[in-house]
Amino acid sequence: MADSSAPHSNGGAVAVADAEAVPRSLAPPRRVALVTGITGQDGSYLTELLLSKGYEVHGLIRRSSNFNTQRLDHIYHDPHATPSAALRPPMRLHYADLSDSSSLRRALDHVLPDEVYNLAAQSHVAVSFEVPDYTADVTATGALRLLEAVRLSAKTKPMRYYQAGSSEMFGSTPPPQSEATPFHPRSPYAAAKVAAHWYTVNYREAYGLFACNGVLFNHESPRRGENFVTRKITRAIGRIKVGLQTKVFLGNLSAARDWGFAGDYVEAMWLMLQQDKPDDYVVATEECHTVEEFLQAAFGYAGLNWKDHVVIDKKYFRPSEVDCLQGDSSKSRRVLGWKPKVGFQQLVEMMVDNDIELAKKEKVLVDAGYRDPKQQP
Repeated sequence: MADSSAPHSNGGAVAVADAEAVPRSLAPPRRVALVTGITGQDGSYLTELLLSKGYEVHGLIRRSSNFNTQRLDHIYHDPHATPSAALRPPMRLHYADLSDSSSLRRALDHVLPDEVYNLAAQSHVAVSFEVPDYTADVTATGALRLLEAVRLSAKTKPMRYYQAGSSEMFGSTPPPQSEATPFHPRSPYAAAKVAAHWYTVNYREAYGLFACNGVLFNHESPRRGENFVTRKITRAIGRIKVGLQTKVFLGNLSAARDWGFAGDYVEAMWLMLQQDKPDDYVVATEECHTVEEFLQAAFGYAGLNWKDHVVIDKKYFRPSEVDCLQGDSSKSRRVLGWKPKVGFQQLVEMMVDNDIELAKKEKVLVDAGYRDPKQQP
């Protein structure tokens, strides 16, 4: 069974006092969601969205010697500081792992969610070339383990399943890419995501599972991991502005991507599971920008010239490059009624502003001797 001693065993972002004021016998039952990858960028934004809609949210986290719940700290309420359950938003974390079938089955049987969102993966494309076996086991076979657990647990209670796909699955296929575009993955990560996609289709067709694939194009935010190129750039800008570094080392500046805001994209995930029939959807802004264009927008907004600070390092080039990913999200816009709210320039500015403030706090630690100024994200 899911470990009740997991850190942050209760928490959330939305007060539920008003809901508790309604007699329990009259209040409609909460919908329950289970989210893998809840500690990641998408998991945190999705949790906020679900809590705002009155869900009870359960997240699965891996055991680690270090807590990795920073993205959820703002929606966590310490049960000791807030002893009344009526004042604690309904969010709980449980230990489980996509590499462990038994932990997944126990978590599902314990939580019995209405909706399952599989966001967990080894999600870094470049790293997938270094750890291909692990990437395949977690990203592909992990999805299969979870689907099988959902299939078995759904005999007790119907469940709807969302599988997080990636535009990387299209690889070298020419843009624009839609639901009808054939996949041509160019990395172990992309190949694993393709497998997870087809496992999901198979379970939908073979067992009648309400299972959807969301093929999400690149989506960023201030919560993006610091080793992803967009966040690496904006973190560097912040540190350059306060004098903590002078250079940032990057790879292929010609790679073009369809960049959107993660907070917008999680709404599309939720909308997929609210439809009458399960299906697969591409989610994208339909705009394409190169890494160099991102540099120009980000450094320019900060009043800097990127050419003074960027150094090309061949080690950051992939063994097989993906030149251009640009989505055709017309189906999502038509069927789901979804469209992005945050534009490219607004996204860039949001990330730069965040990382300049973060760098200012970091500099206080450096100046006080608590951090080595040579350390770079």
